Amino acid sequence: MLPSPKFKRLDVRARLARGEEPYSEIRRQVAGLKPAQGLAVTAPFLPSPLIEKLGSEGFQSRVERGGDGSWTVFFWREPTSNGARP
Repeated sequence: MLPSPKFKRLDVRARLARGEEPYSEIRRQVAGLKPAQGLAVTAPFLPSPLIEKLGSEGFQSRVERGGDGSWTVFFWREPTSNGARP
């Protein structure tokens, strides 16, 4: 079940279509997340390496398939009991 953080949205489809690598922007967005915030990344394919990378950094994820063939992956960190991030 998805928690209730507010998700920033980042659609990387246009960047990828132009041949640009979106990883640095994704990292920038992740670094700027506040507690109770998450990031929703929309791509034209399932970004499995990104899911694995952010998972290794303590992020939970959930994947949704769009009706247009796109994929949106929601990333968030579970709050700890004292409210701090791991």
